[in-house]
Amino acid sequence: MSALLDTIAKIRREVCALHAELTRYELVVWTAGNVSARVPGHDLMIIKPSGVSYDGLTPELMVVTDLHGVPVAGDGDGEWSNPDLSPSSDTAAHAYVYRNMPDVGGVVHTHSTYATAWAARGEPIPCVLTMMGDEFGGTIPVGPFALIGDDSIGRGIVETLRASHSPAVLMQNHGPFTIGKDARSAVKAAVMCEEVARTVHISRQLGEPLPIDAGQIESLYSRYQNVYGR
Repeated sequence: MSALLDTIAKIRREVCALHAELTRYELVVWTAGNVSARVPGHDLMIIKPSGVSYDGLTPELMVVTDLHGVPVAGDGDGEWSNPDLSPSSDTAAHAYVYRNMPDVGGVVHTHSTYATAWAARGEPIPCVLTMMGDEFGGTIPVGPFALIGDDSIGRGIVETLRASHSPAVLMQNHGPFTIGKDARSAVKAAVMCEEVARTVHISRQLGEPLPIDAGQIESLYSRYQNVYGR
């Protein structure tokens, strides 16, 4: 059990530190947004507590839940979660993703300005940049409108991303959710999603962006995912 406790402590530190990246890249305001991570080999996840300001976050405040979003008290070796803290209001969505996408190790949600503006229009971000081909393998898709409170958002994320290379989805009228092999990868996807949302928006103010051929997009994605940096 001590190995599990060590793993939880390590992931808590990582998840806490990654929340600082959301503020660094100006992807969140006030207490909105969240990062979570799967605990490998266990039906557990770690996520930001609800309503705690970013400058007040510490590793010990990160909440441990099962994969249905229920906080886990711990065992005889000590408490895993502060009983006075509730997990993020988006926990059900994160948990649904982990239950249904076993290769996902991290999930991020933000209300970053440009990506959320596309979501407010219910409009996918077209793949008109080689960087989009590299990172997203095509268009960044839009997921269905869904309310917080149950699995609805999670279902929309999973249904949309299963049909796409993209690690990002724009949930209609809500904002972006991103996934990754780990929490850091999901944060990178959130940063890149906002960057391309902003760039494509600016491009459209100047005229109609030039599309990239589907075959070239696939080539860009394959090279970046399988060759670049190896």
